[in-house]
Amino acid sequence: MNFNLSDDQRELRDLVRDFARREIAPNIDACEDQGLFPREIIRKLAGLGVLGMTVPAEFGGTRTDHLSFILALEELARASASVCIIVAVHSSLFARPILDFGTDRQKDKYLARAARGDVLGAFSVTEPGSGSDAAGLRARAVRSGDEYILNGTKAWVTNGGAADALIVLAQTALPSGDSKPSAFIVEKDFPGFRVSKIEHKMGLHASVTAEVVLEDCRVPAENRLGEEGRGLHLALRCLEGSRIAVAAQSVGVAQSAFELAVRYAKQREQFGRPIADFQAVQFMLADMAVQVEAARLMTYRAADALDRGLSYGQAAAMAKLYASEAANRIVSLGVQVHGAYGYSRECTIERLFREARVFPIYEGTSEIQRIIIAKKLLKES
Repeated sequence: MNFNLSDDQRELRDLVRDFARREIAPNIDACEDQGLFPREIIRKLAGLGVLGMTVPAEFGGTRTDHLSFILALEELARASASVCIIVAVHSSLFARPILDFGTDRQKDKYLARAARGDVLGAFSVTEPGSGSDAAGLRARAVRSGDEYILNGTKAWVTNGGAADALIVLAQTALPSGDSKPSAFIVEKDFPGFRVSKIEHKMGLHASVTAEVVLEDCRVPAENRLGEEGRGLHLALRCLEGSRIAVAAQSVGVAQSAFELAVRYAKQREQFGRPIADFQAVQFMLADMAVQVEAARLMTYRAADALDRGLSYGQAAAMAKLYASEAANRIVSLGVQVHGAYGYSRECTIERLFREARVFPIYEGTSEIQRIIIAKKLLKES
């Protein structure tokens, strides 16, 4: 792997970094405090082409290599983990599956609108009774003429309360008699679709996470995404790429926590000198820096493997596992450096501490990542 970014990659990174500093950082605290979805920020990101980074130009997008996409997510996360996950889900779990598995009609209908931000997307597998057990879905889809009738409840849908369309998995009966998940593009205005609850989360308050109910929801048959009964394959493949996005989010938050800790350590004085002069604080900063860099390199390595057409599932699982857990260690150290102030809601590090806790949970828990990694290692040995 070449560790030097190209001129285009650096230019994109700097563009998103500048936008995040000017437009996101000054406004995100109000969104987080009030639980407001940052629509204006998302609209401006669409204008920059960030929402279209997984959409080819022929469909109105600004498609880049995956490493560039990851660089953009990292910069967004440095300013706001909420904005980062909104963009990541929309781009990698809504637009990308339509590009990879959709019909020409589906691509024409959704991709350009997604790139422009006219349609905000979401992705839904999890249900109240099934999380890591992605195959154990209870939602059902029954074919009725030129429609499918969907019934079930979906939980923890990121963007769910704000999305215009969602990719939803539901069990379908196959001619063989088996029942297997299929994927569907469900628009919020389809009859029988409703958002039943907005989750009140520990962090990521500006990211709307919802429970969605499907009650005889009528979905045109042409909105089935991919082959019938192949929804789980679609979901698992998409989640592999999305795990790299969560790793990038983790790196961005960790980098922000490190920068806050260094700044505070230089400013805060005890015993007549900055606490940065004390070896105990220096060791914490050193540990933070090492873990940020390790997480970043693992994340870039996974993105590079995807870009080069190599098998990247193992690298994605490793990056997600390490980066998400490292982010929690790093932010915790950042709180420690801040002392009592780090426990105050007035201090940004407190928000980062709450936000980072979900990283080892969503897009596949740390335990699931360890299972994926171990199976691969044992198979190769």
